Amino acid sequence: MTTPAISAESLLQRTCRLSRYVSRLVEAEPALVGSQPWDLPFRAEHMRAWLAAQNIPDEAALGTALRRLRKHVMLRMIARDLNGLADFTEVVETTTALAETAIATASAFLHEQFTQRYGPAIGADSGTPQQLLVVGMGKLGGGELNASSDIDLVFVYPEDSAASGVGSGTTSLSNHEYFGRLARRLIALLAALSADGYVFRVDMRLRPYGDSGPLVSSFAMLEEYFITQGREWERYAWLKARVISGERGAELMQLVRPFVFRRHFDYGAFHSLRDLHAQIRREVARRDMDDNIKLGPGGIREIEFIAQVFQLIRGGRDAGLQVRATRAALAALAARKLLPTENVAELDTAYVFLRNLEHRLQYLDDQQTQTLPHDDDLALVAEAMNFADSATFLQQLAAHRDCVIRHFEAIFSAQKAVPATVDVTTTAALAAAGYRDAETLAQRLHGLRQSTSYQRMPAAIQARLDTLLPKAVTVAAAQPRPDQALERLLQLFEAIGQRGAYLALLNEYPQALDNVAKLVAASAWTADYLARHPILLDELLDPRALYEPMDWQQARAMLTAQLADIAGDVEREMDTLRHFKQAQTFRLVAQDLAGLLTLEKLSDHLSDLADLILGETMRLCWAALRVKHRDTPCFAIVGYGKLGGKELGYASDLDLVFLYQDDDARAPEIYARLAQRINTWLTSTTPAGVLYETDLRLRPDGAAGLLVSSIAAFADYQESHAWVWEHQALTRARCAAGDATVGQCFEDIRIGILRRPRDLAELRHAVLEMRAKMHAAHPNDNGRFDLKHDAGGIIDVEFMVQYLVLGHAHAHAALTANSGNLALLKLAAELGLIPSALAEQVRDAYRAFRRLQHALRLEGERYARVAPEEVAQHAQAVRELWAHLFG
Repeated sequence: MTTPAISAESLLQRTCRLSRYVSRLVEAEPALVGSQPWDLPFRAEHMRAWLAAQNIPDEAALGTALRRLRKHVMLRMIARDLNGLADFTEVVETTTALAETAIATASAFLHEQFTQRYGPAIGADSGTPQQLLVVGMGKLGGGELNASSDIDLVFVYPEDSAASGVGSGTTSLSNHEYFGRLARRLIALLAALSADGYVFRVDMRLRPYGDSGPLVSSFAMLEEYFITQGREWERYAWLKARVISGERGAELMQLVRPFVFRRHFDYGAFHSLRDLHAQIRREVARRDMDDNIKLGPGGIREIEFIAQVFQLIRGGRDAGLQVRATRAALAALAARKLLPTENVAELDTAYVFLRNLEHRLQYLDDQQTQTLPHDDDLALVAEAMNFADSATFLQQLAAHRDCVIRHFEAIFSAQKAVPATVDVTTTAALAAAGYRDAETLAQRLHGLRQSTSYQRMPAAIQARLDTLLPKAVTVAAAQPRPDQALERLLQLFEAIGQRGAYLALLNEYPQALDNVAKLVAASAWTADYLARHPILLDELLDPRALYEPMDWQQARAMLTAQLADIAGDVEREMDTLRHFKQAQTFRLVAQDLAGLLTLEKLSDHLSDLADLILGETMRLCWAALRVKHRDTPCFAIVGYGKLGGKELGYASDLDLVFLYQDDDARAPEIYARLAQRINTWLTSTTPAGVLYETDLRLRPDGAAGLLVSSIAAFADYQESHAWVWEHQALTRARCAAGDATVGQCFEDIRIGILRRPRDLAELRHAVLEMRAKMHAAHPNDNGRFDLKHDAGGIIDVEFMVQYLVLGHAHAHAALTANSGNLALLKLAAELGLIPSALAEQVRDAYRAFRRLQHALRLEGERYARVAPEEVAQHAQAVRELWAHLFG
């Protein structure tokens, strides 16, 4: 921070005028002033050096030294802050460093004393010496301690003792007793009031069972408490927990993390934090504490709640939100677009203003206060905040608090419940709302409340569903087919009914419920997809992100960052890949149903998504192999069929072939393991579902062949042993992921095979034979036209394109381009291989078939079949081109 030069005398005069605490301190101990380098922050290393220079023979001397250190630190910090030499960050870092230094020094001193007197505390399980872990909670844990703060501590030790305990004879202690005594001595060293004051007041009420609980807890006891007794507000308290001193801190935080951060999005946190806030508001009102800038309306606590509710909801899924400091949490929300950047900026500015004000209130008398004065001190506080007068200061304070209230209410305001006397689910009410079969729907709603699954729900979840149903009736009534929309919403509610967090989400966010209604009304497939993956409801909270154009480079970076946070945890890595794929697929569904994507562009996106997933899966699987012979595999994944042709649909399988080019003798075995692992990662069912179903039968020799082939073996097979239909498959094949050199080798082989001269009569016979086999395998006698399999349908178009490529690519290299059926039909016409007019009609037919097929899939139809007259003209065009090519 750049500030004008200021004399030590002027600095001290202003400081003493604005802080009675400093004035008294300087008057009592003038020697403190001469030793202060006012231009330097008082950092942790300076504090440790100061203590090291003291003569500390015993516990009493340590207590005195720590208290005198506090005086030095407070004097310089307050003076620097009040004279513009320090900013908010320096103040909280300095105060936090003082607490950390005092705790670590006192704890180490006491451990040495106890070890000398009793011997080390030995863990019954590990047989190793134990240490007391001091856990900083609240602002100490967050590294944002205020100037005159209490420190919230919890004492934990790893293991209980062996039967004999510590020491011997009459002085034998269990580990629990040993660390209990040590903890009481530590508290006294920090908090006991002496002629030199205190170091920090210590608050132990956040320990398990609060004031009535034991002073220290073992890891096992703490974990048992979290599982059986831990309350929602304690998750909020432990969010900032940080080990200040003691070994095995990482192990302790691993124990705490699942209690604080749920593995799934936890929208129930809204309800619990709203209740906690309501309790605070009632206490504020009861005690007339509106002028309290921490607990009152628009105060510090409301900003903390805003940041922490998103952390509690999403922190289990996004490790980047598992930060402790409030400002860091706000920045993380902005980076993830969970709150608008401008909102976060306003909250951050208000937070710094309020925290600076908090410090100046405490500088007056070194008291833990957050209440505005109403006497002459108000003018002092205004001056300390660099305002010309109290009125201007109060105006600015009110503006910040109003801003915080506005943002808080926008996030936490409870939705108005439907009055109990009004039942909008009766037959009459449903009919009035526009439902066609109101009586059936009324019975359906009644039946849902009487169902076994509803009766088994906890009362809190029943209440959420009861609140949600009238809202669902309202939003479904606004859809083009309200009866269908409501039924699909009810099916969704039944599917997620045991997951109260998702019901909480839909209650908390009306726009999410509205978006759900629109999507399920438009597509049965989407309704089923949401029911199977309710975590996707979270994607509906921000319509801007939902409908933003896809950026696969950015998406890959996001996925890579998420995977880096959980590196080595195979189960979480597999689930993260699945959640990512589902979220991106859902975004595409929303954009598709909104008419923002052509079918061709949608297929491109779905294929790009599959390529991305395959690449990340291969990377993770290679990293997880215990035995490998190189850092980067010379290995590629080749996509065939819809993946190869970039025509993937939402539920398409992946046709894959695994290739490598590596002369190392160990390569075949290692790459076989890699291929098997990749396929397992793709197809295994985890709690998050399946990534993709795969089909590996297009590899050389099909299901009887090796899972992975060398480039040389693949080339030999294609040259000498492959069937014509396998060469047909090469027209829609490409390297989807892996080593670029191996991918280029595959492409060279592919082009070489496609450009081989062929006898057209023999080729025609082979293609017709394969087509007949496929037709026989998909009989259709229901009188409706099968868009894919019937004569004149999609497969006929694909076979004709494949025939044209295999028959004429030797003369026209452009036909080897894997550019899709539409582009290849157009090219064949331009080359004079088929009539231009007929080619254009078949292109139109192919587009129409795919659009109809896609629409039927979205409606949940198993078969893509339509009335023959609906596509008669298109089917006739395909048959005419078929006749032209095959006679």
